[in-house]
Amino acid sequence: MNSRGDVIIVGGGVIGLTTAYFLAKEGASVVICDQGKLGMESSWAGAGILSPSDVEHAQLPVDRLRALSSVLFPTLTQELKDRTGIDNGFLRCGALEFVSQALPEMSDEWHGLGATINKLSEKQARTLEPALAPNLGDALEVVDMAQLRNPRHLQALRAGCQATGKITFREETAVDGFVIEKNRAQGVRAGSEVLQGGAVLVCGGAWTDRLLEPIGCKLKIEPVRGQIALVNPGTVVFRRILIWGSRYMVPRADGRVLIGSTEEHVGFHKVPTAVAIQNLLELGIRLVPRLAEAAVEKTWAGLRPGSPDGLPFLGRVPGFENLYVGAGHYRAGIQLSPGTGVLLKELILGQPPSMPLDAFRLDR
Repeated sequence: MNSRGDVIIVGGGVIGLTTAYFLAKEGASVVICDQGKLGMESSWAGAGILSPSDVEHAQLPVDRLRALSSVLFPTLTQELKDRTGIDNGFLRCGALEFVSQALPEMSDEWHGLGATINKLSEKQARTLEPALAPNLGDALEVVDMAQLRNPRHLQALRAGCQATGKITFREETAVDGFVIEKNRAQGVRAGSEVLQGGAVLVCGGAWTDRLLEPIGCKLKIEPVRGQIALVNPGTVVFRRILIWGSRYMVPRADGRVLIGSTEEHVGFHKVPTAVAIQNLLELGIRLVPRLAEAAVEKTWAGLRPGSPDGLPFLGRVPGFENLYVGAGHYRAGIQLSPGTGVLLKELILGQPPSMPLDAFRLDR
């Protein structure tokens, strides 16, 4: 099994896999190691909501990163499907955000991102989605909101990486240290084994600080538990994503509905709880009463990597020439992954960046 690559990536979630894919397309050999199975932490656990943003309108750095990703997602989706035959479920389904629960400036914020929105009365919203409960109030229709199926996207990414012939997967391979000479990372240690590389990229999600602590780098990325319930009413009940404050309902094409999500600072405790799932189900029934008779198929939880200021860390570790980090995307790992993958690829290969990275540097 290969233990050497041009780049060693620690962490095989959506950020690690996407970056590896773009690196391999440029001819770089990559070894991805993960303490568990690839893509089975927060990347797998999310709902796959893709918020719109336009390159010409986006002003804030994270909005520009989202806009870059929005441009890349359709092409990446089709490319992975052509290479692997796996459909990740990418769909521009639109969304309704209920005004009573949204921030007062949300309408202006959507306009500032270049998103197409329509202000709807309660009657107009129920005309679009007849299954909505009465008395939910006015809504904003976000026309270009999209979604994908996280597990399918990760399957497509994994298969796409394999198809390049340049990427080696090392699952169940926990990294416990870096091999450092002067100011360069020569590789990583995994038990008694050394994986050697010309550069090392840490994409450890909520575990990133544990990986970086031995070299004195503290980013204060913390796990934030998010719980989700999956219900199946047996038929399609509504078609648009419903946004109720920080919570949401995502209808899949087969009729199933994801209801999420909590934000809980409970350390690395990843087990769903009865009270949180009860609250999510009650929200689902409150917004769409027909879900009262839906089967509860599954519940789960994931640990999002939350950063102190809500922005991801993308860049070189201070004091090291070839040690990089891509982590801290919190709730936006899937939606920011194509742009992040391209930017990290450019950084590692010394290519001109598609956008400035100053706002995401590790020592900000």
